[in-house]
Formats: sequence, C-alpha cells, structure tokens
Amino acid sequence: MIYLKVIVKGGHNMTYSEQMLDQLEAGKLKEAQNSFKLALINDDDDMLFSLAEELYALGFLQQARTIYLKLLDRYPDEDELKTNLATIAIDEGHNDEALSYLAQIKPDSPAYVQSLLVAADLYQTEEEFEVTEEKLKEAYALAPDEPAVEFALGEFYFMVGQYSEAIQYYFQLIKNGYTDFAKVDIAGRLGICYAQSGQFKKALGYFNQVKPEYQTSDIRFQKGLTQLQLGDTEKAIKTLEDLINDDNQYASAYPELAKAYEKENKYQQALRVVQEGLSVDQYNEYLYSLAAEITSHLGDQKLMKKYLVKAHELAPENMTITLQYSNFLLHQHDDEANIKLLSPLVKEDETDPQLYWNLARSYQRTDQLELAGKYYEAALPAYSENPTFLKELINYYRETGETDKLMDELEHYLRLVPTDTEMQDLYDQYEDYK
Repeated sequence: MIYLKVIVKGGHNMTYSEQMLDQLEAGKLKEAQNSFKLALINDDDDMLFSLAEELYALGFLQQARTIYLKLLDRYPDEDELKTNLATIAIDEGHNDEALSYLAQIKPDSPAYVQSLLVAADLYQTEEEFEVTEEKLKEAYALAPDEPAVEFALGEFYFMVGQYSEAIQYYFQLIKNGYTDFAKVDIAGRLGICYAQSGQFKKALGYFNQVKPEYQTSDIRFQKGLTQLQLGDTEKAIKTLEDLINDDNQYASAYPELAKAYEKENKYQQALRVVQEGLSVDQYNEYLYSLAAEITSHLGDQKLMKKYLVKAHELAPENMTITLQYSNFLLHQHDDEANIKLLSPLVKEDETDPQLYWNLARSYQRTDQLELAGKYYEAALPAYSENPTFLKELINYYRETGETDKLMDELEHYLRLVPTDTEMQDLYDQYEDYK
C-alpha cells in the first residue's frame, strides 16, 4: 500500500487540491505538479471541479482542461463542463473545438444561457459582432434578470462604442445591487459611457463614485478629461498631476495636462509637462508638435524649430504637423525651406488646400509669380469665402497686373467685408482707371 501524506491545516485535513493551490501561491511549481497528479486520483469530484475553476482563474488552462475532461467522462450530460471546456478552447484559439462543445448544449439545458454567453465571446473574438449581439440578446430574452447576461451586454456595447445602449444594462446591474461585477467597477463604466456620450456632468458624478480599489490610472485619466470638458481646469490639473505622480509611465496624461496648463496661460508649466512626457514617450510626434505650439507662446523660436523638425522627422506623412512646420517657416520668412518642404507633396498629388496657399505665399515672396498664381488658384475653391485669403490673392493680382481678375475678387471680397474702407478705396481707384 502506498502511504499518502496528508497535511492538516486550519483544523481539517487538506485535500491535494488545497495543497496544490497553497504550493502555487508559494511558487513551488514542482510540488504543485505532484499534488495535481494526486488530486486527480484522490480528491472527490466537487473538489476537483472547484480546483479547475481556481486553476483557470490563475491561468493554468491545460490543468483545468484536464480536470474538466476527466469529469465530463464521468458526467457526459453535464453541460456546464462543456461550456467551461469551450471557454478554454476559445482562450487557446481553438474556436472550432469550442463550437463543437457548444453545439452539444440544447435550449432546454440549464447551461444553455451560459453557452450563449460563451458563444457570444467566441464570435466577438472573430469580430462577428452581429452574431455576438444576436447570441447576447437571446440570452437576455431567456434570463433578463441574470447579472452575467446584463454585464455581458453592457460590456459588448461598451466595446463597440454604443455607449447609450451599454448604459441601460449597467444601470440594471446597479438596480440589482451590483456595484461591481467580474472585477469591473460599474460606476467607472457608466462614467466613461456618459463622457463618451457628451454628458459630462453625469460622467463626473459616476467617476466620483468609483471605489478606491478601482481607481485605476485609466479611470483617473478619464475623470481628468471630463473635468476639462466641464471647464474645471484647476481640478483637472490636480487630477492629472496626481495621476502622473502615482504613475509616471501613463503617457496619455502628459499632453492633456500640458494643454490644461496652456489653457490657463501657464506656458512654462505646460512646457515642463511636455518635456517630462517626452522622457516617457520620446517617439511621440504629437508631443513634439504640442511642445512647439507651447514654445511659440514663450517666444523661443530656436526651440520651437527644434521641436517641429523632430515632429516632422517622426511623422513626415502627418499633414497637420507638416502644415504647422510650414506655418512656422512662413512666419520666419524662410521661403526656400518652405518650398522644399511642401513642393514634393504637390507632386504626390496631396490636395490639402492649406498646402497650396502656403506654397503660393512662398513662391510670391521669392518672385516665382507663375507658380504662385498656380497655387493661389488651386487653393481658391476652398478659400473663396475667406477674406484673408482673398486679400492676399488681390495683392497677388495687383503685383502681376491682372486687373480683370483683381476687380472680380475685389467685388467678391467687398460683398463679404463691406466695411473694409481700404479695400473699398482700392476698388474705387481701379474703377476710376476704367
């Protein structure tokens, strides 16, 4: 006879399942493996089922699967085992195997609703969202008061961005007494849903209800954004500063905090925050672009150019950054550099009208009038109602002596800005020459 050592703990004999879990917690993997083998032989089925659930939660999928298969061999009609095996198959990317288990579960089975939730999870992994929604709605029709179903529907609509739909299911959970579910804080979810729906006051109310243990960096960040949307910049700054102090690797907080300081005209603080952000995320072109924008308020043209050059190097295809750099070059009257920056994009058939306008300005200032005219006219359809553009175009026609075009644009300009006496005088002057 083999002597089986039994450990006594807490006033009762420990099962091998309990020993295994203790050994896993202590990091004794080899001993846990031995206890697992003994548990399969000696522990009763209820204990093994509980062990499988614990092992699955800890990420030991193969060991959980081994137990479920052993139990299914003994209880072939126990559909809950099939749903659990299907869940493991999905986690391991074996969707066909999962479908095979789920197909065995009939609508009259007590596990049918759970099988629908597992099927919904499967189709969601395959991005078949219509089928996912169909499975979840069928589950809800069968069990409208089941919290797992309400939560699954809320999470599905949350994931696909249908926040108003998600809200109703999260509310049902709260009405049924669930402030959290599956380690997800429902108030936090509602806060995000309301914020994404533009209902910022409601959103902030829910963010303030999130329990301390669920005050994740994501939740705190969303709360800061919501405070900014409500115009409470000082509180937003405190929220985001506290977040960064506690989690300085949370890169998304830096640009939002910098913009909050910029909004308060605290440009030195804004620049400090961006520079701290760049130490965390040195390849973020947006941070360099934001740094350049903030530096413009401080009058440091050299530093501004440095940030713009770096932003453009990191994302040469980003038209917003390219035009920001181009506007800087125009302001510096560095027209040759501006032409060098933008002219290749025209050859690539880039059609942003601001690009044409900026090129036209530089070509005009470098006396390349034919090219200037080409790009002014290319930009005209987009800026035909823009007085600033029209004024520049009129001055271009004055320089080239194209009187007919000048008069047409003058008439159009004066319809837009009839109070501009300077342009009215110019119009009268040309009228007198007729």
